[in-house]
Amino acid sequence: MLKASDLKKGLVVEVNGMAHSIKQIEVRNPTSRGASTLYKVRLNNLKTGQKLDETFKGDEMLKEADCVRAKVQYSYVDGDNYIFMNLEDYTQYSLSSEELEGKIQYLSEGLEGIIALLIDDMPLAIELPSSVILEIIETPPSIKGATASGRTKTARLPTGLEVQVPEYLETGELIKINTETGKFMSRA
Repeated sequence: MLKASDLKKGLVVEVNGMAHSIKQIEVRNPTSRGASTLYKVRLNNLKTGQKLDETFKGDEMLKEADCVRAKVQYSYVDGDNYIFMNLEDYTQYSLSSEELEGKIQYLSEGLEGIIALLIDDMPLAIELPSSVILEIIETPPSIKGATASGRTKTARLPTGLEVQVPEYLETGELIKINTETGKFMSRA
């Protein structure tokens, strides 16, 4: 059992009998005397992907879900299913494109650093690494002397993702993308 004050982003807890992953925590300290600290938590249902906003008092108890975190590597796509391999025992897990909604454009073959959330050896969701390295496959030509300006241009990546990158980058360069925001971070 966990106190609401001990909650952290990424933990998996049970709410209404369902496993939910914590996405965001906002702490509110009421100003009146005797009022307890409130924790406004945004949760994602691991089975349905539905978002849930809950508010807990600091001393409320939550049950931690019986969830195993396994390091996996993205292997390949098979029709509508994406196949991941456990790096410890080489077990393969399959997740559909609906279960991976919003994460598919960061998956490249052989990508490591992914954590699969398993309940009863069944994958419910994955957590991507904080950043991924992808190659620019299409972008307008670079402009000489554009290093000092803050202007950007659109670059297309092999996964179909389009991001804004500085004007000096060219087709074929490797770049680092933040998986939380979907924004360009730096050259790889």
